[in-house]
Amino acid sequence: EAKTLDNQIKKTEENMFKIEENISFKEESLARLKKEYSKMIFASFKKKGKRNNLMFVISSEDFNQAYKRMIYLKQYASFRKHQTVKIKQAQDELKSKKNELLTYKVKIELDLSLKRKIRKTQKQEIQNITDSKQEKESLIRKLSKSEKRFKKELQEKKVKAKQLENQIRKIIEEEIKKERILAEKRSKEVSLTPEAVALSKEFNSNKGKLPWPLSKGIIVQKYGKQKHPILKGIETFNNGVNILTDKNAAVRTVFDGTVSRIFFIKGQGKAILINHGEYFSVYSGLKSVSVKAGDKLLAKENIGTVLTQEIDNKTELHFEIWKGYEKKDPSKWLFQAY
Repeated sequence: EAKTLDNQIKKTEENMFKIEENISFKEESLARLKKEYSKMIFASFKKKGKRNNLMFVISSEDFNQAYKRMIYLKQYASFRKHQTVKIKQAQDELKSKKNELLTYKVKIELDLSLKRKIRKTQKQEIQNITDSKQEKESLIRKLSKSEKRFKKELQEKKVKAKQLENQIRKIIEEEIKKERILAEKRSKEVSLTPEAVALSKEFNSNKGKLPWPLSKGIIVQKYGKQKHPILKGIETFNNGVNILTDKNAAVRTVFDGTVSRIFFIKGQGKAILINHGEYFSVYSGLKSVSVKAGDKLLAKENIGTVLTQEIDNKTELHFEIWKGYEKKDPSKWLFQAY
């Protein structure tokens, strides 16, 4: 934009220079015409007293001379009139050129004003970019210093996630063993009771329709492998989804089931595992629990409240779904997860 303005200003200046030259030429021409006209008027006035035009014609020696003198007087009068017209035209042209020059001067002032404004904006943008770059470099330096701390925190989270996964696997294994023992007692080959089989089918048929474990929240960490937001080249794996919510938010079960176990993860709060036949739902990061092992629950029944972490003041629920020993993506089971 600034470059275009520069070209416009340059072109306007060239036009102004041409017009100024034209005005100078026309002023000289007008001055010359006026000078000639004034000489003519002066000469005519000077001779007027000494010579009468009519006598000038009558005093001719013959008719031919008289005719020529009449033509001369007529041409002289016409020439004077023509000089007046030329002076008027020259004055009008000069006035027009001066108006044109004034228009160009106004335009160039506007262009220069806009150019100054653009330059000012450009300088401000450059300053903002410089400040942003310096801020970014400062942040990078701070992050580089904090990299060890981030890696340590990441490692701690991995350990806690692994502890949670191991405990879930252990509980699920115990639940499956219980079902197998019951099946053996009934001399049946299936590992689930008819009630559990029906519950599993019902749970499975509700894929994508399950209510959220919170009345209000947003998924801030998805299921599966993800790149770390700060540390380059480092990936994390989430066994479920993390849902950000309000302080003291109530947690509710996503489907009918039985409380299999309530357990505790150091630094992560309490966790509840609910049996839905072949499927299991896990709710961890709880501050308090309002159910006990063995309780039969209905969908959307409150089971506790979410813990708010003191370090970052975040209130997040970690939610998982398992089918036997196999982890599932909870976002594919919850209603309109994204």
